[in-house]
This record gives sequence, C-alpha cells and structure tokens, in this order.
Amino acid sequence: MMLAAGETPEFLGPVVALLCVAGLIGALFVRLRVVPIVGFLLAGVVIGPHQLGVVGDVEQVRAAADIGVMLLLFTIGIEFSLERLAKIRRYVLLGGSVQVVATVALTAALVVAVGQDWRSAVFTGFLVALSSTAIVLKIVAAKGVTSRPTGQVAVGILIFQDLAVVVMVLLIPLLAGPGSPGGGGGAEPWGILRALGTAALVLTAVMVVARKVMPPLLERVARLCSPEIFLLTIVAIALGVAYLTSLAGVSDALGAFLAGMVLSESRHSAHALSEIMPLQILFSAVFFVSIGMLLDVGVVVELWWLVALLALVVVAIKVVTGYVAASTLRVGAPTVLAGAFLLPQIGEFSFVLQQVGAASGMSPVGLGDQGAQLLVAVTVVLMTATPALASVGERLAKVVGVRQGRGTVPTRQGEAARPRPQGRVLVSGWGPVAQYLGVYLRARGVPVTVTTLNPDLAAQAEAEGHTVVRGEVIKAGVLHDVGMDQVRLIVICEHSGEETTHIAEALRNVAPGVPIVARPVESVDVPGLSDAGVARVVDSQRAVAQPLTRTVLDVLGVEHFEVPRPDPTVVVDFAPDAEAACPHAEEIRPVLPKSPGCTACLSRGRHDWVHLRICLTCGFVGCCNSSPGRHAQEHAESVGHPMAMSAEPGEVWAWCFLDEAEIGPAQVDAPTS
Repeated sequence: MMLAAGETPEFLGPVVALLCVAGLIGALFVRLRVVPIVGFLLAGVVIGPHQLGVVGDVEQVRAAADIGVMLLLFTIGIEFSLERLAKIRRYVLLGGSVQVVATVALTAALVVAVGQDWRSAVFTGFLVALSSTAIVLKIVAAKGVTSRPTGQVAVGILIFQDLAVVVMVLLIPLLAGPGSPGGGGGAEPWGILRALGTAALVLTAVMVVARKVMPPLLERVARLCSPEIFLLTIVAIALGVAYLTSLAGVSDALGAFLAGMVLSESRHSAHALSEIMPLQILFSAVFFVSIGMLLDVGVVVELWWLVALLALVVVAIKVVTGYVAASTLRVGAPTVLAGAFLLPQIGEFSFVLQQVGAASGMSPVGLGDQGAQLLVAVTVVLMTATPALASVGERLAKVVGVRQGRGTVPTRQGEAARPRPQGRVLVSGWGPVAQYLGVYLRARGVPVTVTTLNPDLAAQAEAEGHTVVRGEVIKAGVLHDVGMDQVRLIVICEHSGEETTHIAEALRNVAPGVPIVARPVESVDVPGLSDAGVARVVDSQRAVAQPLTRTVLDVLGVEHFEVPRPDPTVVVDFAPDAEAACPHAEEIRPVLPKSPGCTACLSRGRHDWVHLRICLTCGFVGCCNSSPGRHAQEHAESVGHPMAMSAEPGEVWAWCFLDEAEIGPAQVDAPTS
C-alpha cells in the first residue's frame, strides 16, 4: 500500500524504539562488562506490552525474531566443522552427554516430585540443560583459557548442548501428546521412532542435495568477488534450506543449522560467516528483545521469592551435573571446579525450545504463562550473575590446586605475564606485488597469512605454502580466523586508495599496536592514511620511478648519489605546539617525502647540501639556507607552502618561512630511516 505524503508507516515507530532502546541498554551493559544479550532482554522488558507498551503487539517483531533464530543456528552450524569437533571429541561426546542427560534427569525428577506430569518434567529438563554459548565463550576468551583444559571442557560441553538442541526440537512436539496444538500423535515409542526416521530421511536428502549443489554454486559466486552477491547467496541458502525442511515437517531452525554444517566443510566457510555475522547479530538482538517483551515485571515482583529460589535450584543442579560431567574427563579437580561454575546459567537456545514447546501447548514446569515468565526472569538473573559465578569457580579451583600442590588453572595475572606469540605478517590482497612480497618473506622464514576474496588467488597462495583466510579482512569472522594476537605487521596491498584507508581504520581498532604498511594501487590519500594509523605508505609510481632512475643512470654511466634519508615511504605527520603555533600552521598536513634528498639538487646532479627540510604541505624535500641552493625556501616562496620540517636525525621542529620562526612539536611522528 502506498502512503500519502507525510504519513508515517505503522511499523516504523516500534522498530525505531526497539533499536534505540536495545542499543542504549546494550551499550550500558557493555560498559558494565556484562554481555549485551542481557541488555537486549531488559530492553524488551522495558518496551514490551506489560511495561511501557511502546511495542504493544509482540507479533510485530516475531517474524524478525524467527529469522534471528534461524541465522543464529546457521552460524553455529558453520562453526561446527568436523575438524573442530574431532580435536575435542572426548570432551564433546563424553562430557557433554553426561552433563545433558544428568541435568535433564535431575530436573525432571524434581519437577515430578512437586506434582507435575512427566512430559512437562522432561520439557523443563530440556530448558535447564542448556547453557549460554555466547556468554561462556566471551568469558573464556576474556580469561585467556580457550585452549587450556578449563576452556576446552566448557567449550566441549557447550558444543554437545547445541547439537542436542537439534534432537530436542524434534522430540518436543512428540512429548506434547495427541490432543495438543502441535502434538506429534503421542509420545509412544513407535511414534517417536517413526517421526525420527522420517526426519532422518528428509535430512539425509537435504544433505545429499546440498553437498552436490552448494560447492559448485559457492565457487561460482565467490569468483565474482562481489560481497553483495555472496551475502545474498548465503542468506538464500540458509533460509531456503530452512524453508524446505519446514515443508517436510521438520523444524526450520534445524534446517538452518544443517545448511551451516554443509557450508562448514567448504573452503568458503570463513568468508560466509564473516558476511552473514552482521545480519545474525541484528536479527538475534531482535530475538532476545522479543523474549524480553514477554516478561511481566508485575508477576516477577509478586513472585520474587520464587524467582530467587528457582535461580538457586538451577545453579545447584547445573554445578553438580557440570562437576560430574567434567569429572568423567579426568582433567583434575581444579579444572573440574572451574568448568562447572562456567555453565550454571540457562542459555539462549532454551528460548528457542520454549517457543517450540509453546506452539505444542507445553510450558516450563507446566505452569503455563506464569512458567514462561519465570523462565525469562530466572534466565536474566543467571546470565547477569555468570561472570561472578565464574570468578567463584576460579577461586575455588585455585584453593584446590594449592592444596594439591599444583595450579592447573592460571590466574589473569599469570596469563597476562605469558608472552603473546607474535610473528606473522598479515597481507590483505594477493596480487602480483603481494605475491613477490610473500616469496621474499617465506624465503626468510617469516610466516604469512593472506586474506582475499578471489578463490583462484587464495588457492595459489595456499599452493605457495601460505596460510589463507577467505573473505574481507575487516569482517569479524575473518579476523578471528586470522588470529590477530599473532600478527606483528599488517600489509594492505592491491586495494584502491579508498579501500586501503577503510581497511586500515578497521584494523587499527582491532590491533592498535601493530604497524601498518599500505600500498594502494591508485592515488594515495596520505592524510587519510595517516589518520587511519598507517606508518608507511608505498606510492606505486615512486616505487617504480626510483629503481628505473637508478637503472637508467647506471646504463648511462652517470654517477648518482644515494642517501638513506628521508625515507619516501614513511608518513611525516608534524603536530605543532598549540601555544607556539603560528597562524600558518593550518597549512600542515601528513605528507610523504617526495625524494630521498633535495629534489632540486638531485635533478641537477648535485648532492652538496648541508641540511634537508620537508615541506609539510606537499612533501617536497629541499636543502636549507646554509646550502648553496637554498631550495627549501625557494620552494616555499614559489608555491606558497610556508611550513617545512627538519629532516635531520634527532631534530623535531618546523620552520615558518613567512614568519621566520621555529615551531616546536606537540606530538611528532618523525621520519625514520
């Protein structure tokens, strides 16, 4: 329907309110060092129909929330490569299965003990068994224990939980009974086996078709080197497979997970993950906001004692089952304790199961809407308390480790004291120049990681022995696979000037202490590159002209003079002292020296200058007034560039030719040889 001029779309107000409130509350929780998911849940509570009523109809955001669930499972599927699972398979299969089965059994027993039927009891056990992958992974990464036993135990159990969601989604409609809205015809053994068999056939067909169709399709799309087309293709695959599985009577979320699993075996999986991650973050945020909108604060206030009691019960159950699961892995008591206290919260996928159960007429603890309210409230409490619980587990692990005479769980200080492995060169772009650079670095034993969108160039780099990550280097998924903590130098090559500046800005924020070398293929925006944190810039025209000049002079037998300074690749960025700055300081900007000596003297075959000056407006290199040519001042007078900086080692000052005044620095990035 077309809107008249000045008429506001009905959906626009609620959408703006949703995004603004979610962003503000999420940012607040980031400042408080709490994961944004909790902020998104509280944002939904604030704008939901039970509180402010900014969004009165939850159905207005339900469709976007459903897409968020599918994209969330799709990205989880991409990360579950068979190679990754194989590395920690014992933690996944043994530890994860023990934790999930024990938690479901213990929870179900307690629910039955309070008078509920076994179906609601098992359903509640499903909800409690899952922990928050997003929160735990952030805590494990922040503590620097991802690759240590504590982190591996937690990650292994989380992976099994996420895989168990697939089976739970299939079983919930079968648990509901024949008279329920989404019931699967009863939960008799034959009915369950028949449903699982049908699902297995459908999923096998989807996997076979996906393996035959997707690899050549992705290869063709990747060769276009178009992020837009690649993103559209990935989203179409994720939602398309989800739609096909839903037509076959299988969960659409499960279909999205399978699509991700298929892509995980593709060499374009990292590229796909990096492209879809922004969409996944947006729609997943909407999903958590929609869950928060279900919470009625009035009910929580009225039943606060029950919320607190249930939270304590859940923590007790999950700490006990987590301890038992980790103990079966024989990793030592300190690691067992630390791992158990990482998993006591209720996870984001529990909301996925809760929605599936609601469609089948089931609710947590069989309490209907009140049970759903209690689930949201307990989840928010436990998600918020997870960092504190993890710290408790870490302290207990230290005590046990000391008593046993060993410290298997490192402290933050211990991790910080360990030297970070650094030694790789990250090369963004893989054209002819970058390939020559790779040859020289490899010959000198310097490892290289290459990022590129072009599948042919990626294959060539791999054939030459380099580590390759496919995708745009500015995407979070690509940076994760690169391992920025091991990068000691970044080289941005084979990109346009604008792309180079954009990439440099992004990488500077990710790795602020790592130097960046840029070689744009087009015009060089020196001020922009300097603002982006680039310390050295190789101008293609100068890079070709200088060796060409030397070669020609050698052939002609003409003597030419080489000087080590100033380096034409080092950005000169002089910041004048604010108190002493003259009015002409506004002419100062970051520049590249145009030559390694006085430009005018070199053009005349002379090298009898005394000192050198660099024009802070255009980069012209001229000799000082003590030199015969006085070309620095000549340049300033002829082109109207009044400011020049000394190019002599150890001298950090500028000279204004108009005011004949020396200006000191406030902050200087002086050229180095």
